[in-house]
Amino acid sequence: MDLREETEKMLKQIEPLIDKIEVNDKKGEEMLSNMKAYIEDSKHFLKNGDLIRSFEAAIWSFAILEICRELEIFEQK
Repeated sequence: MDLREETEKMLKQIEPLIDKIEVNDKKGEEMLSNMKAYIEDSKHFLKNGDLIRSFEAAIWSFAILEICRELEIFEQK
């Protein structure tokens, strides 16, 4: 699998999760906003052929999700 395919796969995995996230406080809202921004950045870079930055942005979105779950900033429906 190449970098484009891997990034597209990651985006398809994380995007449906956004609607299932519940935030517990202001910090959660900020982190969710950051997560969404990284997803949009990833799509932008992918569209422009910047595969490394696109992949990195997708990884950051997953990192935010996992960290916020662990710290109980996010909950999933």
